[in-house]
Amino acid sequence: MNKYLDSIGKNAKKAFIEKVSSKVKNKVLKKYISLIDREKNLILRENLKDIKFALKKKLKNHLVERLILNYEKLNIIKNSVKKIIKLKDPVDNILEKWKRTNGLTIKRVSVPIGVIGVIYESRPNVTSDVASLCFKSGNSVILKGGSEAINTNKILTKLFRKALKENKINENFIQLIESKNRKMVDHMLSKMEAYIDVVIPRGGKNLVKRVQDFSVLPIIGHLEGLCHTFVDKDAKLKMAINIIYNAKLRNTSICGATETILLHKKIVKKFCNPILKKLEENNCKIYGDDFLKKYYNGKIYSAKEKNWSTEHLSATVSVKCVKDCSEAIDHINKYGTMHTDSIITKNNKTAKKFLKNVKSSIAMHNTSTQFADGGEFGFGGEVGISTNTLPPRGPVGLNQLVSYKYEITSKGQTRK
Repeated sequence: MNKYLDSIGKNAKKAFIEKVSSKVKNKVLKKYISLIDREKNLILRENLKDIKFALKKKLKNHLVERLILNYEKLNIIKNSVKKIIKLKDPVDNILEKWKRTNGLTIKRVSVPIGVIGVIYESRPNVTSDVASLCFKSGNSVILKGGSEAINTNKILTKLFRKALKENKINENFIQLIESKNRKMVDHMLSKMEAYIDVVIPRGGKNLVKRVQDFSVLPIIGHLEGLCHTFVDKDAKLKMAINIIYNAKLRNTSICGATETILLHKKIVKKFCNPILKKLEENNCKIYGDDFLKKYYNGKIYSAKEKNWSTEHLSATVSVKCVKDCSEAIDHINKYGTMHTDSIITKNNKTAKKFLKNVKSSIAMHNTSTQFADGGEFGFGGEVGISTNTLPPRGPVGLNQLVSYKYEITSKGQTRK
């Protein structure tokens, strides 16, 4: 196992040293799209093997749903790569330039990070998104997908490597650890600091916690997506109904789904039934506090303290009534995970207070939390969402996969 992984690490380092022009990067990505198109039936056959395996293992429904590919989802994968092609190459750009009185000309220039390790579960589109983003940003990547998606990940990686080879580029810019052995992850996190520069976990709480516990490498990522939507006293009812329905139920299994709704006490009587009835009619289970129970006419379960720190990832929501925006902010900063939090209000002063004071990496106004996605931000895709206090924060796309260095020139200056 050690030899296998060290070999992958060495290959990744070697590939990273090779510099590829923007033109060639885009040629590779275009070739990758055409190969996905040409081999779509083969990809779906391999995906079917994984689906059968997942059902046999009795994986949770939301994990199986994330795993499934079809022609429509393959088109989404291709469109994501097309968007990445259109984006400007983030490498070797002069970010700042200035001259000093000491005779130095200083440039801050963008550079790739190096070798990126990505550990993820279920979603095969991650293989394509991550490979494309890392390659375009000049990084080599070591992928460790979940065992439930091994066949799909293998074929998608194989096609990317083929696109690299046909353009005479080192195939090892993209490598997949083709093993179901979970010890591979532990070795990757604790014994590969000579090869991997940063690791990005993308998956459920258990996976991310394991990465955080084991890793000796820097981590970009988030543990949970405990997102909130606060309906202020100055909210428009129709807007609140539409946003909350979308934020909770459009896709319950994504990290940007709203898990807790906060309602301003002054509008509970008028707003709670139209907002929550729409959720309940669509099979959403509602946990609410005592104040809400006085006014809501539908089926409601008593919320306990643990509800405020629960990421449901299902058609279940927790609802708390708060006296004002300050209490909403305090609740979010106490129980939230610095992922995505939104306020619904027509009062711009209140909105500004919310946006500036929640600790979230993504703060929203009159917007569904389901927009917490690199593709929706115009990043072409993402390798994940970061809730780190240090940058990068929020969706990690092309421009977040680079670092920088200082290039300094002078006319023979020496320091006095």
